[in-house]
Amino acid sequence: MKTKTIFISMAIACAAMSFLLPRTARAHCDAMNGPVVMAAKSALEKGGITPVLKWIKKEYEAETQAAFKKTLMVRNKGPEAKELADMYFFETVVRLHRAGEGEPYTGIKPASAKLEPAVVAADKALESGSVEVLVKMITDDVAKGIRERFEHTIAAKKHAEKSVEAGREFVAAYVEFMHYVERLHHDAASKATHHGESNGVSTTNPHEH
Repeated sequence: MKTKTIFISMAIACAAMSFLLPRTARAHCDAMNGPVVMAAKSALEKGGITPVLKWIKKEYEAETQAAFKKTLMVRNKGPEAKELADMYFFETVVRLHRAGEGEPYTGIKPASAKLEPAVVAADKALESGSVEVLVKMITDDVAKGIRERFEHTIAAKKHAEKSVEAGREFVAAYVEFMHYVERLHHDAASKATHHGESNGVSTTNPHEH
């Protein structure tokens, strides 16, 4: 009876998390084939929770362990029970990992979901042990973004005094250009931090253009 109650609770939890929550998560860690779910799979296969705990903040460890125990109790009741129980654990682990990042949980993306090129390149950099390809990719895109906004702003500036409308077009281009380079510089100058930790640098714009 206790196992049946746990199974029903998992079914309700999975239904809510799988179908009611939006699927717009932007982080690689939200993918079905991402590192968090892969660690959760490894933990279930080995029967030990250690592989997944590194992805969870200490304050969520007890909840993760409780979900792990429930999952192990149910997943040996048959193929359907195993699938449901495993998904319940994956959803729980990803949700708690996101909470540790200070981000909302928005569901698990399918393994077929297209990742951002920078994320793919970052993973490849870690696999190869070299970051040069990633650095070139990012710096090329940044340089292109700066140049495009600069050229647009310069072109608009030439006609800014011809009319109010032309002036507004220049101001819009100016604001976008300034905010773009400001964000880039802020992120580039910020020290690396762990998820959920402050780097001591204000995230607000020092200038409101």
